[in-house]
Amino acid sequence: MDIVNRVAESDITTYNLEDLWDGKPVVEFDLAPMLVEGLVLREVPFREAVKAHDWSQYEGQHVAIFCSTDAIIPTWAAMLIASKLDGIAASVAHGRTADLLRDHFTRALDREDWSQFEGKPVVIKGCGSSVVPANAYLIATQKLQGVAKKLMYGEPCSSVPLWRKPTAKPAGAVAAKPVGVKPVGLPKRKA
Repeated sequence: MDIVNRVAESDITTYNLEDLWDGKPVVEFDLAPMLVEGLVLREVPFREAVKAHDWSQYEGQHVAIFCSTDAIIPTWAAMLIASKLDGIAASVAHGRTADLLRDHFTRALDREDWSQFEGKPVVIKGCGSSVVPANAYLIATQKLQGVAKKLMYGEPCSSVPLWRKPTAKPAGAVAAKPVGVKPVGLPKRKA
């Protein structure tokens, strides 16, 4: 008897969110050392610190700009840092590593060509990735619901069903009433 790999023969398409990550390192840039006593941004000393900083060390890296102290930082300070990283860093985001990853995947998912999944059953690959934020899975689910026939999570051989495109009901069909569903209400007070 021949063993048949039904998964390999199926028309299931696997969507791997990890493929959207370029593998470049992520570094966090702390603004606090550029502040007076780590707490006050004075424009002239801040600009001097920015000018003296070696920006080339961030070549090809993703940079998350944050402040480790409770200082009140004007928006232009992070904008100035981002301007220095232009053409050097792979990307720049405000916040910590998690914020940068969320921004990266949101942008990558917005650029994705979803038409390639039109009418197909799709498994969104999930394997506990340390780089893919949970939000990316939610966005991918929403995008794929617009085109796919069926959505699953996991691996093609052991996936969890998530959603199936509703089948069109024939014209004039009456919708079935839910069975076993009780309306939610508060108990009635006895008189």
